Amino acid sequence: MRFMLMLCGDSTAGAARLVGCEEWQQELAGRGALVDALGLHPPDGAGTVRVREDEVLLTDGPFAETKEQMGGVVLIECAGRDEALRIAASHPWARIGSIEVRQVVG
Repeated sequence: MRFMLMLCGDSTAGAARLVGCEEWQQELAGRGALVDALGLHPPDGAGTVRVREDEVLLTDGPFAETKEQMGGVVLIECAGRDEALRIAASHPWARIGSIEVRQVVG
């Protein structure tokens, strides 16, 4: 089963959020559980697109006004939800932010 780990945190965490991430990824890759991991640029460069009644509506930046932001995503392969939650809990990001764990469709 594949699960997406969505790493969210306060924008004030800075470089502290990266400490230990590379080692965590290497350990998961060694077990064959890491499919991919992607960091994201800050949301101030984002754009949000919606189409309503065939009209494209573009909002510069993130749509939601929030202090918390998504900082990256990790795609893992594991036996089930319980294992995915254990893997998420072992990620260094869990100590400074939050990680939403969702099963991938298909």
